[in-house]
Amino acid sequence: MKISFKTISKLTAGMAIAAVMVSCNNKEQAKTAGSTPTATNAAAAAEEIVFVNSDSLLNNYNYFKDLRATMEDKSKKAQSDLTAKGNAFQREVAEYQQKAKDMSADERAATEQRLARKQQELAAFNQNASSALANESASENEKLYDKVSEYLKGYAKKKGYKMVLTYSKSNPSLLFADESLDVTSDVVKGLNEAYKSTKK
Repeated sequence: MKISFKTISKLTAGMAIAAVMVSCNNKEQAKTAGSTPTATNAAAAAEEIVFVNSDSLLNNYNYFKDLRATMEDKSKKAQSDLTAKGNAFQREVAEYQQKAKDMSADERAATEQRLARKQQELAAFNQNASSALANESASENEKLYDKVSEYLKGYAKKKGYKMVLTYSKSNPSLLFADESLDVTSDVVKGLNEAYKSTKK
């Protein structure tokens, strides 16, 4: 019986970043019964809603850049470890296949059982490494969302905005908005200043 070694699939760590959307809990303004909305009221309401381009935000937010670099390093290390273990196993299989004809039936059976166990251990290592990276990525994404969300709550309150929408090319829920409502640069600047202060 020959032991076949399947090609080890590459380990990848996806950084699926959730879209950032915050609505402020400022609902204390009561509507006047029977009042009709005017152009002034509509304009005022529009000025209370802004949006953030999440693609641009992530590409320019230093915390996310550092996070992405860290996760890429961990992914590369896990892939390197997996490749090294896979290559070592392949060498063992090749060595066994060369010596098998000179072994007794009992020796062949014992060697094949040992190699089969190693193959299972390698598959388990691959699965565990993938799961660990996926779990860490999910946890870091949640921290990222919380950081941006918390900052936007304070930012919106300070600026008097009632709602901060998000826009992304991959998830274009916002079809059109005037560029004057785009506060991405201002938000990125504030986020980077806040992040810089935590690194001191």
